[in-house]
Amino acid sequence: MEREMILEVVDLDICFQLRGKVLHAIRDVSMELYQGEILAIVGESGSGKSVFTKSFMGLLDKNGYVAGGSIVYFGGEEEREVNLTAISRERDWRRIRGHEIAMIMQDPMTSLNPLKTIGSQIMEAVLLHQKVGRMEAIKRTLKHLEDVGIQEPEKRFEQYPHEFSGGMRQRVVIAIAIACNPKILVCDEPTTALDVTIQAQILDLLKELRHKYNLSVILITHDLGVVANMADRVAVMYAGDIVEIGTSEEIFYDPKHPYTWALLSSLPQAGQKGSDLFSIPGTPPSLYVDIKGDAFANRNPQALKIDFVKRPPYFQVSPTHKAKTWLLDKRAPKVTLPPIVEKIRKGGLF
Repeated sequence: MEREMILEVVDLDICFQLRGKVLHAIRDVSMELYQGEILAIVGESGSGKSVFTKSFMGLLDKNGYVAGGSIVYFGGEEEREVNLTAISRERDWRRIRGHEIAMIMQDPMTSLNPLKTIGSQIMEAVLLHQKVGRMEAIKRTLKHLEDVGIQEPEKRFEQYPHEFSGGMRQRVVIAIAIACNPKILVCDEPTTALDVTIQAQILDLLKELRHKYNLSVILITHDLGVVANMADRVAVMYAGDIVEIGTSEEIFYDPKHPYTWALLSSLPQAGQKGSDLFSIPGTPPSLYVDIKGDAFANRNPQALKIDFVKRPPYFQVSPTHKAKTWLLDKRAPKVTLPPIVEKIRKGGLF
């Protein structure tokens, strides 16, 4: 059965003007999002994950702009196609933000107004996007609080953010997002500030809400371990580019890009007692200059000569899996996979 595409990004370029220089933050990125799936975007801090997804909602900083490419949203009113890169007026963006595409930020305390009750903040989203009366808005707000796992919603309705724990505040932020009745939910590192137990609860909640509200979810994270048992597909991002994308099984059990190998090797659970944890050597390249060849070449011990000269195209591994690495070229030499990749293939980690 063919999946229905809800968002398509083609050759997207995003730049920023900074101190008289141009920073090329997103470099010719293409991606598809399908109805009802969870797509995880992973990569180091600074790889462009947040900038990429903020462009879906017109939330780039004032010095940022789309320099090329398109973002087409297929779930608009009357199911018409909307090219998001062509939107320039704020009132047009307000039809997209919240109602069509909503975002959950990583720090719930900065997302909530400390001077307003929890109930009023959720109800504001209901009144704005669902166009119902006050009594119905209160009823729906209480239902959203229940749906995100907050007990005694009538009592919590009247409380303020400082009366909630970090995990509960994140649940409230999620309630505000689903109250807007969106079709796409972007979660920007939603568990970063939470402990491991609460982190797992929030991820389970997002999986439940995906089915209950028929959401397509984009999960941004720097930790591959977070998405191992959650994402349907995984996009690996490095230096403003998606270097590998495939199903969760393909990325974890048959990764092809050296950067994906490095991320997997960096997982804490991959470490061995008495040995140092693996860290990726070097630093990402400057995005102020044109990057020649493979952006990961200087940090890749298995880099080929061509990696420093020519940027690799996508090589198709399967109908659902592709990667930008010259190692997939039929002329490339065979390389030894890192031990952790072999261990994962044998089912020894997840």
